[in-house]
Amino acid sequence: MEVLIEQIAIYGSVVLLCGLVIFFYMRSLSKKSAIVEKKVAKAKEEGMFEPVSLHPYIDLNTCIGSAACVADCPEKDILGIVDGKATVILASNCVGHGACFHACPVQAISLRIGTETRGIDLPHVDQTFETNIKGIFIAGELGGMGLIRNGVEQGKQAMQNIASAKKPKADGVLDVVIIGAGPAGISATLEAKKQGLASATLEQDSLGGTVYTFPRSKLVMTSPMDLPLYGKVKLFDTSKDELLQLWRKVISEHKIEITENTKVDAIVPQKDGTFKLSTSVGKDYICNNVLLAIGRRGTPRKLGIPGEESTKVAYRLLEPENISGKKIIVVGGGDAGVESAMLLMNDNEVLLVNRNENFAGIKPKNREAVTAAIDAGKMKAVYKANLVSIAPDSVLCKVGEDTQQLPNDLVYIFAGGELPTGFLQKAGIEITKRFGHIVKKHK
Repeated sequence: MEVLIEQIAIYGSVVLLCGLVIFFYMRSLSKKSAIVEKKVAKAKEEGMFEPVSLHPYIDLNTCIGSAACVADCPEKDILGIVDGKATVILASNCVGHGACFHACPVQAISLRIGTETRGIDLPHVDQTFETNIKGIFIAGELGGMGLIRNGVEQGKQAMQNIASAKKPKADGVLDVVIIGAGPAGISATLEAKKQGLASATLEQDSLGGTVYTFPRSKLVMTSPMDLPLYGKVKLFDTSKDELLQLWRKVISEHKIEITENTKVDAIVPQKDGTFKLSTSVGKDYICNNVLLAIGRRGTPRKLGIPGEESTKVAYRLLEPENISGKKIIVVGGGDAGVESAMLLMNDNEVLLVNRNENFAGIKPKNREAVTAAIDAGKMKAVYKANLVSIAPDSVLCKVGEDTQQLPNDLVYIFAGGELPTGFLQKAGIEITKRFGHIVKKHK
């Protein structure tokens, strides 16, 4: 009997202990869930819950709440767990790594562009990266895949597909013209060389495309990629300069020419199946194939105000360390404008002109940093404000109902870019607004 009583006591203790473990475990989950719910509510309030590009879509009927997606995401607070199910939090900050997609043990995540309420204009591209116009291909950000590593991979694959269907060579006709020298364009250029294709690469700005316009210290690469004619690139937390130096090194070693400051104005299909490309420098190109790697921003958006054509106005920040003692207006409350203003504020008098009433739509770290800088008096900011005109030594700025004339030396404008929709449509490429378009799903 004593043995039985002892066994019952042990059994009861075990049950109690298990119960306590489960109780504290469930309470811990509940607390963590509540924290994530607050983050989601804040993200919705600040307009950060809706994704703007490629993002994870979670099938709640399949999700088991393993949190593998949360653990593998290299960004902060993109995903979380609420009531045992995964959820997006700061979806606007998602940059499309796809790590969550690969990490999910039950394949509950697909990668999508656009949502049920927010559509995104995308060109029609098949699995070979070819558009509805035979011979015109698209790779990289323009097709919805904005991450540098994705762009590099797509540029390489698109060029391999072009090489596999190579047309007979004709005098004066290139195998392919690559438009854009960003990640996808550079990768495609290197792959074209590897495949023995006669090619030309045209860039409206400078080598690196949109990467070149990043502030000097901005980190642009957080995972390895396979670069044609070079191999695996295993550089983590790589700066823009380091990445551009690598590209220049490979391009120089293989004697590849990139034609910079040359904008393609039109792509005109010819009756013989070739394409004629007219450019801003007056030179035309005839080719069998075209690869578009121009990015979704296209041409920098201008304000359309008097004086904007002045030499004191720029749409990208280069060599900020060489600018000092200036009165600078930075237009744009987005990440690019805020980051540029902070790079200039220590050696210059900076005024940040934000058309919105706050910095809700930017990365949390940037929001915290710019708010701290303004509070500390390192820079000034005006809200619900717009430039009216630009003069040689001043600007007119409308703040609310008040218009102020401000002494000024330089103006940097970061108002986004004009989508190249019209340019594509003139070439015959079909554009469709996609709502919740599935880019990648598990088989």
